[in-house]
Amino acid sequence: MSTLDAPSREPKDWSADMAAVALHRDRDCFLRIYDHFMPRVCQYLRGMGAPDAVAEELAQEAMLRLWQHAAGYDPARSAVSTWLFRIARNLHIDRIRREPATHQGLGQEVEFDVELQPDPASAEDYAESVHLKRRIDALSSVQARLIRMSYFEAKTHQEIAGELSMPLGTVKSHLRRAFLRLQGEIGGQP
Repeated sequence: MSTLDAPSREPKDWSADMAAVALHRDRDCFLRIYDHFMPRVCQYLRGMGAPDAVAEELAQEAMLRLWQHAAGYDPARSAVSTWLFRIARNLHIDRIRREPATHQGLGQEVEFDVELQPDPASAEDYAESVHLKRRIDALSSVQARLIRMSYFEAKTHQEIAGELSMPLGTVKSHLRRAFLRLQGEIGGQP
């Protein structure tokens, strides 16, 4: 197999498909995005503690929001996956806030470990998730913990501040610096 025939190790860039959805309401492009991301979003939501039926419902809602708000996606700010997973995370948090009964058991700390995530869809996805875990681990211990609490445990900034006895502004500042550092590393900056 020549190097031209070899599959790319780079993750797929979904921005062209998103542009087609935003500009032309292209159903084929949307279905490609849907087929790729729907199982990943469901898995992500289950990892945050959502039961299977709830995870699927929230993932469907996230995909619907992607369709409805595709024009709001800016490829210069984030990858499609980042944008979509943030939508799913926010939907999950909103659901938790609306349904106080679902708070039971959320006080337990969830440990996120990429190596234990089941069934990566491809070797590239697995390598990308391991790379993300390494980048998070390279942050200061406080920043890494705050990132995990915010994104993988779906805790609000206020909940994090209360749990860690930190001022809310300090939590927000640490998270902002951590995001900027991660974003710089993703963009190839130091």
